[in-house]
Amino acid sequence: MKISLLQQMYKDVLAGIPLARESHHYSSLMNLCVEQPPEGDGSCHQQHLPSTASGTGSHQDSDMSDVVPATDDLSRSFANMSSSLCPREVTLLQLTLIKMMVAKAESQETELHTRQKYCEIFVLLLKEAKIDSKLIHLLGSDDRLLSHMASQSLASLVYFQLKEEDAVNVPWLSFSLAALPGFPGSAGVPGCLWTLAAILKETLKDAPAARAGALKKLLAPLDAVLEGFYNAILLHHFDSHHYTSPYSEAANNLISFIDLLEALLVSRIELEIPFRCQRILFLKVSYVLNVISSSIPYVIKKKFILLLKKCVLCKSREDAKGGSQFLQTPSLCEDMLALSNVVLQVVNLTWLNQIPLSGKSSYFGSSETAPGHDSQGASDQTVLRALSLVVLKALEFKIQNAAIEAEIKGDFESSMSQLLMFWRSHGKPSPHSHPAGHHCEWLSLVFMEQDDDMWEAAKALLLIYLKLDRLRHGVADNLSHKEEKSWQFLVHAGGCNPHCIFLFFLEKIAFDSTVLLDFLISSETCFLEYLVRYLKLLGKEWPHFVEVCNHLDTRHSTLHAVGSVKQSCVTGVSLQNAVCAAEPQSAMASAPHNCPVFTARQGDNGAAEWSQSDSLTGADSASLLGPLQSLVNYDSSEDSEVESDGKECLVNTKQLPPNNEGEVRRRQTGCSCRDDDRNSRTSEVSPPKLKGSPASSCWTRMASPDNIAPLRVMLYKSTKCLEELQEAISRLQRRNLFPYNPSALLKLLSQVEKMNKSMNPQ
Repeated sequence: MKISLLQQMYKDVLAGIPLARESHHYSSLMNLCVEQPPEGDGSCHQQHLPSTASGTGSHQDSDMSDVVPATDDLSRSFANMSSSLCPREVTLLQLTLIKMMVAKAESQETELHTRQKYCEIFVLLLKEAKIDSKLIHLLGSDDRLLSHMASQSLASLVYFQLKEEDAVNVPWLSFSLAALPGFPGSAGVPGCLWTLAAILKETLKDAPAARAGALKKLLAPLDAVLEGFYNAILLHHFDSHHYTSPYSEAANNLISFIDLLEALLVSRIELEIPFRCQRILFLKVSYVLNVISSSIPYVIKKKFILLLKKCVLCKSREDAKGGSQFLQTPSLCEDMLALSNVVLQVVNLTWLNQIPLSGKSSYFGSSETAPGHDSQGASDQTVLRALSLVVLKALEFKIQNAAIEAEIKGDFESSMSQLLMFWRSHGKPSPHSHPAGHHCEWLSLVFMEQDDDMWEAAKALLLIYLKLDRLRHGVADNLSHKEEKSWQFLVHAGGCNPHCIFLFFLEKIAFDSTVLLDFLISSETCFLEYLVRYLKLLGKEWPHFVEVCNHLDTRHSTLHAVGSVKQSCVTGVSLQNAVCAAEPQSAMASAPHNCPVFTARQGDNGAAEWSQSDSLTGADSASLLGPLQSLVNYDSSEDSEVESDGKECLVNTKQLPPNNEGEVRRRQTGCSCRDDDRNSRTSEVSPPKLKGSPASSCWTRMASPDNIAPLRVMLYKSTKCLEELQEAISRLQRRNLFPYNPSALLKLLSQVEKMNKSMNPQ
């Protein structure tokens, strides 16, 4: 009888039908009988349980056709259950009903009298039935489904009580204060961690005005206990046999704690003065770094690395406030600086080399790769990008808050040297890729598959470059030719020249302006902030931008000339001969078959001297070449035929002179131009005169003067792309279709157009 009444109550709550009987009746139905064996007996078959995977029950009675449609498959399964339920299934139904009723009581869509009825039932369950104590008892059940559902239901009730009564549930708080200090001997640690993380997530769903007060009530009594637990669990012996399997109890505790740390990180944005437990991850990040380099299962390492990425990006909430606003909090600035110092210290001690990125991937239903999919030797690119961002953002923050030039240069050179070696060791190979002969190209190769990460990394390197540039001009306004060359070599060897980075990215997207427009319209990346900063720099460094374009043209033409040479010669080319400005003459003697990373030191005469560090292993770099499709068809408006006449999509080898065939064949796609205006719109320059010893570079030995591109192909394509972007933004603005006011951006793009036209008058 009770089972059928419970099922009817479930269907009524699901359909939003008011509960007609007195509250005591319903509270008695929902009261848990924890003294009964929760596992049931042999007659209780698993197929009677609703499947969270398939979402449908295995038995449906013929007389249940009038059931009100459920909101999801799981709810429909409970509504259609057979009345012959075993005790375990009854308990699961009661737990589901508790969680669902709390959600209904908090929803403004539920009628007022219905919400009041639910609140009366909850008060009876908490005060008379002591259901919170029974749920705490279920947290220790060996049945994982029961313990998980109990934690979810307990979290819902604790949150409900916190919101309605402005008080923390006493039995749950006492349980947490006893379980956490008892680690590792306490059996209630997993349930405590699950429940607290779930309560924090429920609290953050509340109205913004109510979040801060609820968080203070919740975390104040747990602050010291959580810090002590952080120290205890992260200083544990992770090399022991307890952590050999990701399914062990010890590993489960650690994974649950990572979820709690993420919830604490998300919640700190709501408080002007965060609790110590919300800052502990920043202040004692060395504990986490030690865990990552230990022998724990790879899945735990990956979760910790992704958590660190959220720390440095300050973007752990999807609807978080702006990162720059978040960083205005004094405590966060202090915490970020502490984290950055520790991260850079371990990176300079070759910490990155201790992290294997070849963990076995998980696939649907198994841990084996699909037929025909070879993952041997492949690195986890998600973790590679996350680790790279952690290092880059830590370096950015450290440099932005430093004032001593020698310290800034030392941090930059050592950290970027380690990061470049890390990229070369784990860069994703591609059958169509070419070796990354320039350090600035690695950024687009590593991050191309993840837009938001790529622009965060590009912005970090741009800010680092701007700080180094300010220091350079702060010493002297007019630098000598030798000092200028040393500066250019420093930024190229460190892979942070913003012009190279931007041009390599444009090359990867085939100079498609609609891709840039997609990024500008999207709110998921920081591309707008990056582009505005870069265009301002471009206006100041236009001659250097042109110089970089010319060197890239030379590089592309020589790539075709040495295409038949073995890869060791290609990857071994010196940085200064591959692309950009040559370094001081003393550094020209590097062996052509090595791929060096350079570090700078100050000699007695004050000039920068360059020494070669450990040789890097050459590896193919990931390359995303080929035409890309825009997310939005911006030419679908009524006057698109007038504004974008002709097919300006691809440039084939017939449209370019013979000396550009190698460059076009390598990328297989180019800028938007037509045969009839190709010659009139592209200015010719005389081939650059090569100086120095002909044996100083693999490139200069192999390339003949006929292979040097006489056309400014890279300059034309990049400026053409920006002009098309300017036209597309203006067109959308005229129709009030652009999501924000782009006037400042259009002004910067217009300045670039003017500088280009002044150099190339029509």
